Amino acid sequence: MRLTSRLLTEAGFVHGFSTRRGGVSAPPFDALNLGGSVGDDPAAVERNLELLAADAGIDRGAFRAVRQVHGDRVLVAGEGPHDPDAEADAVLAAAPGLAAAIKTADCVPILIADEATGLAAAVHAGWRGTVAEIAVRAVEALQARGAAPSRLVAAVGPAIGRCCYEVSPDLAARFASRHGAAAVEGRRIDLATANRLLLLEAGLAADRIEVLDRCTSCEPALFFSHRRDAGRTGRHLSFVAARKPRSLS
Repeated sequence: MRLTSRLLTEAGFVHGFSTRRGGVSAPPFDALNLGGSVGDDPAAVERNLELLAADAGIDRGAFRAVRQVHGDRVLVAGEGPHDPDAEADAVLAAAPGLAAAIKTADCVPILIADEATGLAAAVHAGWRGTVAEIAVRAVEALQARGAAPSRLVAAVGPAIGRCCYEVSPDLAARFASRHGAAAVEGRRIDLATANRLLLLEAGLAADRIEVLDRCTSCEPALFFSHRRDAGRTGRHLSFVAARKPRSLS
């Protein structure tokens, strides 16, 4: 039902990158579709959210998601009423028990957390969000609330890989200019690697960034893929719950 990160688990954060398995949605959204605006039965989506929450051991009402627009805004959840229609591409959970959540079906999901403050953030980074450096904006938002970048742990979840993501020559050149050969091969770009490099630039330590290295397009039995399925597909939910601060002394 969900994949997890060793680093986030060791840091004590409840989290997950959902797969398509274990839900109740009918084809083509089978089975654990967590997107409410793709044409699936709303009752099935709600049941899937309940199942995912139960699997993680959190409240169904803990999830804090937003309307994603491929930009660079970070919404802070837990500092006032939550508006699920607010436009943002990262959510920072600022109160224990709240789970920052984003939805993907090829874009890169990134979960970031700080052991000392207990704060956590979920980031949605497609190519536009990567260009806008949304992962860096999330780190800055955590830092503004007392989290030291060098202390953060991050997990980069399943996304479309370099193997399956061919783009225009202009976009490939743009990525090559910004991120170098590590993130580009011909016209194929590696969004996960580009975002890992951005996290390093933002001050995270290399050994505190975990890349799950799973391609959503290559594994149809496990993942939804917007590109592979020509837009008629479900959505994954990636989430991380904030917790109480912890003394690291």
